[in-house]
Amino acid sequence: MNVVSIDASQARRTAYSIVVWQAVTTAVVALASWVIAGGLAAFSAFIGGGISTLASLAMVLLAFRRGTSADAMSAVRGFFAGEAAKLATVIVLFAVVLRTLKVSPLAMFAAYVATFIVYWLALANALPTSGGSGAGADARRPT
Repeated sequence: MNVVSIDASQARRTAYSIVVWQAVTTAVVALASWVIAGGLAAFSAFIGGGISTLASLAMVLLAFRRGTSADAMSAVRGFFAGEAAKLATVIVLFAVVLRTLKVSPLAMFAAYVATFIVYWLALANALPTSGGSGAGADARRPT
């Protein structure tokens, strides 16, 4: 039977680095939107990317709040709570933004999608491959 062992401190570092890269992506998309379409597009991109980044931060804070000494069930509960908070954050913030602010929907959703892509690419990069390479290869080793 193969068991995958995950280094919790490495997973936490990876999760926080994803949030940082989402923030960087938000800034880049907002700057590009400003150059291409002006201030409203830049503001909208900042809002869209910010929603995704804040949602990911909420997930990370809840998922890793117990520290590295948490038992397996506690860790799973933390991840479920984090994912629920992430989904709720996205829904609530988009609803509030779309009801209260004047935004460019294309720029807002483009930035959201860009940060979403960063999220999944970073997670895919962290997974070990069959050859044992990848950023997460050292953090996960069969026992």
